[in-house]
Amino acid sequence: MVCALTLLAACGSGSGTSAGSTSSSAPSSSTTASPAASPSNSVLCTDAAALRASLDRLRHLNVSTGMVNEITADLNDVKAALTTFVNDAHGQYQAQTSSLSSSLSKLKTSVSDLVTHPGVSTVSGVVAALGEVNTAGQDLLAAVNTSCLSASPSST
Repeated sequence: MVCALTLLAACGSGSGTSAGSTSSSAPSSSTTASPAASPSNSVLCTDAAALRASLDRLRHLNVSTGMVNEITADLNDVKAALTTFVNDAHGQYQAQTSSLSSSLSKLKTSVSDLVTHPGVSTVSGVVAALGEVNTAGQDLLAAVNTSCLSASPSST
């Protein structure tokens, strides 16, 4: 069973939604970052660009039982990029990074379920978890986009 994951088709500067999602990509009110407040803004912009690239690889996967190693590798890349971003953000974007971290944990659990119980329902669970990661990633990158134009989510 193969399910194509085609999320985040468009998400430029306004509201972007993923398939089956009604989440807005507008920054949450708990975002406290401002470009002038952060002396390491260029570092955060670089981190956000790396995170975006990792998220792009993860969301362009075809989900199937035979793709577990690739999903896991891409998941680990996103986690590493998020960790770097969080460390350099020094508490900025905490609501968005926490949301993305939580959705990555759900994805890890869904992938583990796929390994132990391959089937249509577990593939669907992975696809749903990837959708949550996508939405949380969009939300974070949209918040960062106010300071870093290069961090805006891609439209491909």
